[in-house]
Amino acid sequence: MKKYISKFHYLTQDSPYRSHAEQAQIACEAGANWIQYRCLTKKDSDLINEIQQVAAICDDWGTTLILTEHYHLLNQVDAQGVHLEDMQVDFTVIRNKIGEDKTLGASANSFEDIKRIVALNLVDYIGCGPFSITQTKPNAHPLLGVEGYENIIQKMNKSGIDIPVLAVGGIKITDVEEILETGVHGLAVSSAVNQTGNPAEALRAFYKKIY
Repeated sequence: MKKYISKFHYLTQDSPYRSHAEQAQIACEAGANWIQYRCLTKKDSDLINEIQQVAAICDDWGTTLILTEHYHLLNQVDAQGVHLEDMQVDFTVIRNKIGEDKTLGASANSFEDIKRIVALNLVDYIGCGPFSITQTKPNAHPLLGVEGYENIIQKMNKSGIDIPVLAVGGIKITDVEEILETGVHGLAVSSAVNQTGNPAEALRAFYKKIY
């Protein structure tokens, strides 16, 4: 069963200026239809409380909420799915644990990664990157740039692989048009929204470019 996957994924991040809930509120008010809660620094008890706050905000606005990595919490919070950054994870185990109705996203760095993941027929979309230099998470993989996505999409088309691929990693508003021209489904950003003086305005600018 194919699930709806937004063309724009907004990710929260740890910030000394705004809590994840505050980031989610700003994003929802600015029109976000898909939020990925990304916090890898807290223990489960703190995570549950914070995710519940974010989930309540998303529910008020009809926004899809995806958790980064914390699939084990899906039975305790109201989220619509999970995105796994660990490419070595056993996707069969994860899918069996979360069920068919939840959205499952995976990370990839190359066409070979995408081909391997898609062959399992368990994942709903793939975040592929990094596009450029990113400070959001450590990444030793080669930067893809526009040419990298063009090559990946061409190989996917030739191989008959059909799954939404989102460009991720160090994307700025000025990169959007070139990235979308490669044929990717959409893109995901964090710092380009969160580390600006006006995140609501930054988020709306991305939506305007993408839609």
